[in-house]
Amino acid sequence: MGLTRQYLRYGPAALFGLVASARGNAALVGLRGERGRCVAVPACEHVFVWDTRKGEKVLILKGLKQEVSCLCPSPDGLHLAVGYEDGSIRIFSLLSGEANVTFNGHKAAVTALQYDHLGGRLVSGSKDTDVIVWDVINESGLYRLRGHKDAVTQVLFLKEKNLLVTSGKDTLVKWWDLDTQHCFKTLVGHRTEVWGMALISEEKRLITGSADSELRVWDITYIQEVKDPDEPESKKSKGTSPGAEENTEEDETLELDECPEERLVKCSKVGSIMREGRDRVVTLATDRTGKILACHGTDSVLEVFSVLSEEEVRKKLEKKMKKAKKKTNQNSEEEPERTVELSLQEEIQRVTNIRASSKIKSFDLILSPKGELKIILLLQNNIIESYNLNLSAQVPQAVRASRITIGGHRSDVRTLAFSSDNIAILSAAAESVKIWNRSTLQCIRTMDCEYALCSLFVPGDRQVIIGTKTGKLQLYDLASGSLMETLNAHDGAVWSIALSPDQHGFVTGGADKCVKFWEFELVKDESSVQKRLSMKHVRILQLDEDVLCVRYSPNQKLLAVSLLDCTVKVFYVDTLKFFLSLYGHKLPVLCMDISYDGTLIATGSADRNVKIWGLDFGDCHRSLFAHDDSVMYLQFVAKSHLFFTAGKDGKIKQWDADKFEHIQTLEGHHQEVWCLALSPNGDYVVSASHDKSLRLWERTREPLVLEEEREMQREAEYEESVAKEEQPVVAGETQGETGLAGKKTIETIKAAEQIMEAIELYREEMAKLKEHKAICKAAGKEVPFPVNPILRAYGNITPSAYVLEVFKKVKSSELEESLLVLPFSYVPDLLRLFNEYIHLGSEVELLCRALLFLLKIHFGQITSNHMLVTVIENLKKTTISRVSEARDVLGFNMAGLQYLKREIEAKDEVAFFADATDRFEEKKRKRKKKEKEKMVLAVL
Repeated sequence: MGLTRQYLRYGPAALFGLVASARGNAALVGLRGERGRCVAVPACEHVFVWDTRKGEKVLILKGLKQEVSCLCPSPDGLHLAVGYEDGSIRIFSLLSGEANVTFNGHKAAVTALQYDHLGGRLVSGSKDTDVIVWDVINESGLYRLRGHKDAVTQVLFLKEKNLLVTSGKDTLVKWWDLDTQHCFKTLVGHRTEVWGMALISEEKRLITGSADSELRVWDITYIQEVKDPDEPESKKSKGTSPGAEENTEEDETLELDECPEERLVKCSKVGSIMREGRDRVVTLATDRTGKILACHGTDSVLEVFSVLSEEEVRKKLEKKMKKAKKKTNQNSEEEPERTVELSLQEEIQRVTNIRASSKIKSFDLILSPKGELKIILLLQNNIIESYNLNLSAQVPQAVRASRITIGGHRSDVRTLAFSSDNIAILSAAAESVKIWNRSTLQCIRTMDCEYALCSLFVPGDRQVIIGTKTGKLQLYDLASGSLMETLNAHDGAVWSIALSPDQHGFVTGGADKCVKFWEFELVKDESSVQKRLSMKHVRILQLDEDVLCVRYSPNQKLLAVSLLDCTVKVFYVDTLKFFLSLYGHKLPVLCMDISYDGTLIATGSADRNVKIWGLDFGDCHRSLFAHDDSVMYLQFVAKSHLFFTAGKDGKIKQWDADKFEHIQTLEGHHQEVWCLALSPNGDYVVSASHDKSLRLWERTREPLVLEEEREMQREAEYEESVAKEEQPVVAGETQGETGLAGKKTIETIKAAEQIMEAIELYREEMAKLKEHKAICKAAGKEVPFPVNPILRAYGNITPSAYVLEVFKKVKSSELEESLLVLPFSYVPDLLRLFNEYIHLGSEVELLCRALLFLLKIHFGQITSNHMLVTVIENLKKTTISRVSEARDVLGFNMAGLQYLKREIEAKDEVAFFADATDRFEEKKRKRKKKEKEKMVLAVL
């Protein structure tokens, strides 16, 4: 029996070249006590926090696998809620950078997040059309609200009332009463998707943005405010009493529930503000004060509006009334007084338009106490821009304060290359070539170029050559970062470039059906004494089809050329005579490579297959189904028959060309992988993707066993299938507007299994104890009782205490779902244990929560079980007494804290007045001094 081939695992080392992903939203965060300086942005699965003043990355909030889709900072500025593509939500501490809380409830990407004004609750909206309200303090889900028929686009809490407003792509805006957890009003005044919402004028106005250039403005009137109990019924205005009817055509509203007691809010359309953009609203938001409103569409213009406060509206109205009175007095004294009203355009005034350098994907804004507005723009082309706007100026003009660009390319990287010493990495895109230091991941050189398609380091690593889409070859000097020479190499795109093994030249293949051979030479410039490197065209090979890829064999005897006709032709380098034709692919071969010993050639095609051929006879050894989309790049690892492939399915895979086996998959990129490069020593792989990120993968010393790898793959597939399964149904509950917040995951199943194992251990130990007592009684003396090793590991605790320990370890956010999958046979034991724990006064809050949930889901079985009657009776007594005790303690603590607060405030007031008196005295002294100086000057 032969030894199993051992492979070494490649693991993720770093993510770089990315400033911000355009999928999520930007959010200004308060870091180090300074608000408005740092901005949090999504960066694939991570969140980067950038210092906009220095242009530096100050914090990385590391994610797991899924891409970030939504961000929301907490009101206190200490936490950041992050929504992901798989529907999970994690709450990070901005002080430590760690995720303390994880919520799993949505089945699809989280599209909207919002904290309430105290930061105790978090509401999330998703592509799965559900809205979930989470308790941040208790780290658990409260309830799920169903009603939207398409993805939820925005969610807003109303501070004063316990109400929630949600908008969706189903053209509806829904109002939810969180006390009763139902939708009591639906606005249907939109003809297209509602993409954004904002509350202004102290939550008395709602602004909605949809797929047209209209921002609709709605007046919000709270019914309780309008009703006056002392006022007679006849005097009550129409539409303000709970029983009054609303004109649905005029208000463009629809009442879903016509019960009089459920009329909480009257929402009527006031008018519209016209945007300059003609396309849909992408983001619509206000600053924290609600004084500034801003929105943008799918273009590069941000429109900023100013919202007048009640006092400003009153002043403006008084001014207008005075003017109207003056006019009336001048015209005629007998004319009746006209009512003066402010138009919507006067109340919500356009301030300015800010034109960014590229399409805007998201923004955030903050108004400083001095009246200066700071705006952060997240752009489509991997840039963050910061603008300052002085609102007190006569004509406010936005000034660009900073721009974070150095960390990445503006467009997708299409070619990568490693230097011969494994230290430098070249990446080139449509607008620039960047050189990165592999160890520090810092960009050390940026050079402007044309649309790059292929590249290589010139031997010596002092120059690089870029092949462009326009058919040019560009030679750059790395020391000076300058373009040394440009040659018109091909009439079409230069698709491929390959260095000759003797390092004296290189070969290029282009869309003009030519393969051209080039040699390096030193030429003397007229301007300088020293010679410089240049490229000389020496030979040409004309073919019948476009050339997509060219590769030399290591001994430089053969040249492989892949053509648009789906074949690979192999030629002798010295005579350019035809040697072999490799045919079998159904679509063109986009990439290929020849092994270090020249025996194998591997080809990757747009037909998603990789074929391994012998280069001696051109026979196909094996065809492998490699990716779920086109194979974009293929390269052998140095000194081995292992090779890597990159595909449009976002995956990088490693293969063994001798055993024709898939070794491992490197998952990390969220979109198409365009290219990759292996370091000459084979220790590093760098890859570039459509998600704008560059990723570095490192060969570890950890051995990789194929059987284990397959087992891990199967486990991952099982975990995915668990998440897609139908959620367990609670007996007696219908699929209505509300439901449980959580969802069944592999973690909840594991937690339920741990509880079951703990209860089984408790049963076994209790049976052993009973048996032990019987033995002791029969023997008439004490026999030592064998302690369970698990209980010994926990410090010789009792079996019932062990169950409590296991129960406490279940995450708060997963408790309900874990209990939901727990079979009823374990519930009676659990209830008896709960009675014991609560009686002792341990973990009363947690146990009461679990107890009430179990009673809710197993009500029928518990009430019909006579054995549990006494248990429930005992639970009733102990629970009520213990909960009242806990409430008393809380009440006492609250009273104590309020007393301390009053004491501190009183001290602060005394200090404040003392400080104010000192300042007044100082001003008085200065004034007297100035007066004396003036008198002296007057005398002189």
